[in-house]
Amino acid sequence: MLLNQQFLFTPGPTPIPERVQLAMNQPMIGHRSQAFSHLLEDVSQKLMPIFGSKDPVLLLTGSGTSALETAAANVIEENDHVVVIVTGAFGDRFANICEAFGANVHRLTIEWGKICEPEQLEDFLNSLDYDIKAVFATYCETSTGVINPIKELGEITKRIAHSLFIVDGVSCIGAVAVDMESWNIDILVSGSQKALMLPPGLAFIALNENAKRVIQSCNTKRFYLDLNRYLASYENDKSTPFTPAVSLISGALEVCHMIEEEGLEQVISRHQLLKRMMREGLKAIELLTFVADEYASPTVTAVCPGNDMANPIKKLLQEKYSITIAGGQKQLKGQIFRIGHMGYCTPFDILKVLSALEMSLHDLDGRNVFGKAIKAAEEAWKQYV
Repeated sequence: MLLNQQFLFTPGPTPIPERVQLAMNQPMIGHRSQAFSHLLEDVSQKLMPIFGSKDPVLLLTGSGTSALETAAANVIEENDHVVVIVTGAFGDRFANICEAFGANVHRLTIEWGKICEPEQLEDFLNSLDYDIKAVFATYCETSTGVINPIKELGEITKRIAHSLFIVDGVSCIGAVAVDMESWNIDILVSGSQKALMLPPGLAFIALNENAKRVIQSCNTKRFYLDLNRYLASYENDKSTPFTPAVSLISGALEVCHMIEEEGLEQVISRHQLLKRMMREGLKAIELLTFVADEYASPTVTAVCPGNDMANPIKKLLQEKYSITIAGGQKQLKGQIFRIGHMGYCTPFDILKVLSALEMSLHDLDGRNVFGKAIKAAEEAWKQYV
């Protein structure tokens, strides 16, 4: 059968709009030119509402993990005590990064598939007899599909620990609401290849004045990831201290235009619809989701089909229907598969992947579920429109 398209439903990288691709194909400009300064300033300011930031957002050339490392490297000094909320693989990664910079890491480990309840953080902080430099949290835990209550966790952090609150927003910023000031977030980081509809290669760092003061006094050795350099370059020249990914930044400007045109509130609402359509469709064909509805991310859904079916379904979707999804990570490997639905994703895309799931279940075990997931998803969509 002719299937000359590949359909990407991983939780990163994600599909790139054609107009963003065209923007990235513009002729190269010098990264020390006035044209680039205008471009960088425009993007940094247009990202502010997306990050809920009162200050321009800094751009670094690097992956999402480079954003996590940047957040740690610029505030942690040897033997600092920090708390890392671990709700999955990426919370664990944040903890490992902090340990690499010599921190005494106190892990608040949550059962995978659950959120960190505010009371759990409060009790944990009260149990520690240390001055906590920072609390690190993951907004959307990509490995499980959980969305943590960041606003409430920020309030607990400031009231109990009086510390920095640093948030990994890599797999959800651009698809969810956030307000750094009222949510008590000091540093919020993200990456380009998720809801922001770009290829991998850009890291975003939003800071408040409190974080800037800590960064300026931090004695940890760093060079490329030294945010003092980026702050000075932006404030003095609207530039970056090192060669930036110019084409990706041109694409980021087009992404900002697209979000402005749709309206940020509508973008957030669309992602809630995509989540609901996906979950209602899965329920209709009796595929269990790994996370309860009230904890579920609007950007990625983890599915546990049971009977060792996760890998066969993932393989069949790719080989027969040209649909790429993601498998489980660490202890969830082989137990779940994950479907990304963020950024350049529409309700029609949800119908596409659900239809392929219906056919895959029939192919693998003869289950007659044709049309059931589609019907449930369409009914969810109809309530929205």
